[in-house]
Amino acid sequence: MSSFEEAETEETVTCLHLTFYHPGQEQRMMFRCLDFCRREQVRADDVAKFGRDSGVCRYSLADTRVSRVQFSLQFYRKLHTSEHGFEIKNLSKRTKLTVNQTELGYLNKVDLPWRSVIRFGDYQILAEVQEGEAMDYFETHLHLAEGPILQEKCLPSLQPENGIPVPENGISPSFFLSQGKSPTEMDENDL
Repeated sequence: MSSFEEAETEETVTCLHLTFYHPGQEQRMMFRCLDFCRREQVRADDVAKFGRDSGVCRYSLADTRVSRVQFSLQFYRKLHTSEHGFEIKNLSKRTKLTVNQTELGYLNKVDLPWRSVIRFGDYQILAEVQEGEAMDYFETHLHLAEGPILQEKCLPSLQPENGIPVPENGISPSFFLSQGKSPTEMDENDL
């Protein structure tokens, strides 16, 4: 047998993509301590903390308006499944944290949806989970947004309205209903 045949099966790694935005990011450079160039491995049993205190936080934001420890992300395996997830917890006593439309007070936590916008103060962070199989660690990949991630008046909510999922085109069925029209189905060849 060749070494290729004897090698262990390669497993995919869960990756948490985080895209950061702040309106004053060019002038104040609050993201200068973050590494946007490469993926970083994080042990599954480590809590990834975000905040101002670089001695405590793995991801440090150079801004006096940010709490020493703003929030944390914990990787976990869902009970009785092979699926993984992330839990986000607000660790700031002064600032509420919003995950999509859910507002978290101090020490409140919630499961992080596979795609969500995290907000506190003027900060916006788009979090997107790329699923994998590895259980010992996950990866983070940080990105810097050029413009606002969420524009209240222009983008539809990332959360479904009344349990109705929003399709990939981003147009909620409630948009048509509010216009007095119903959505019509068409063949993709008609486009």
